[in-house]
Amino acid sequence: MRKSFAVLMTLLFMLITPAAQAEKAPIKKEPGKYQIPASVRSITKENTYPNSTQDLPYLQPSDLTKKLINSSNVKIENPDLIRMLNESTINGTPFAIGYRAIIFLGQWALNYESAETSPNWEYQKINTNYYDNRGGNSPYRIKYVQESQKIVRGGLTAKIPNAEEVKKMMLLKAMKKTNLPLSFDAVIGAGTKNDHYYNIPAKRLGYLYAYAPAISEKGKVTYGEVYLMLKGNRKFIVIKNVTSQGIGAWIPVQDYVSFGFVASERPR
Repeated sequence: MRKSFAVLMTLLFMLITPAAQAEKAPIKKEPGKYQIPASVRSITKENTYPNSTQDLPYLQPSDLTKKLINSSNVKIENPDLIRMLNESTINGTPFAIGYRAIIFLGQWALNYESAETSPNWEYQKINTNYYDNRGGNSPYRIKYVQESQKIVRGGLTAKIPNAEEVKKMMLLKAMKKTNLPLSFDAVIGAGTKNDHYYNIPAKRLGYLYAYAPAISEKGKVTYGEVYLMLKGNRKFIVIKNVTSQGIGAWIPVQDYVSFGFVASERPR
């Protein structure tokens, strides 16, 4: 009897142990998708031109706006449209039986759906530092110094209706996905420096290139005609003539510079 009990316990232990081990197995973490390369450095403190922070918080809809958005047959994310609805007041009345009204609020860019967000760390060359060490007998150290102010501008890749509204929605999505300081305009001030040195060997020319990085954002924007419907005490939104269009944008990364160093025997 004791022998049978021992065999039974052994079998149960063999069945339970793999499950327990599986539960304790460590979860593999995926590497960050937008990891900043070692060649890219922050110049937030060194930048002689203080870039204004692009502050586009997700606008919180009021209780009325939430009800109206939830009643829509198409998703509404446009912060400008949400702000307009937040500023609206619709008072009910106990004598509204049979009351009906249709209010046209206009043609709007309703939402933006992101399909691809990818960095280009060498989006635009902004500076070249150069030194001729061909007559030297020892390495020469060179570092980045911005020779003149540079304005890096992004923008949409095509002309579309309600462009400014679409840019705001694309910027919000890209900022959330990358966690980078993004703006459609980034400025690098003259005299901006970085303390990292690069060695130019003797008998060589040295070139230190600086690039402004940017994010490529691609996706789809949805448009529609927005109507506010009032029926008795009911209030809801109806979207008509819905269309969608693919769109892309380049959005510069503020206060970051990507560096490329080359040492050569001949001028480049």
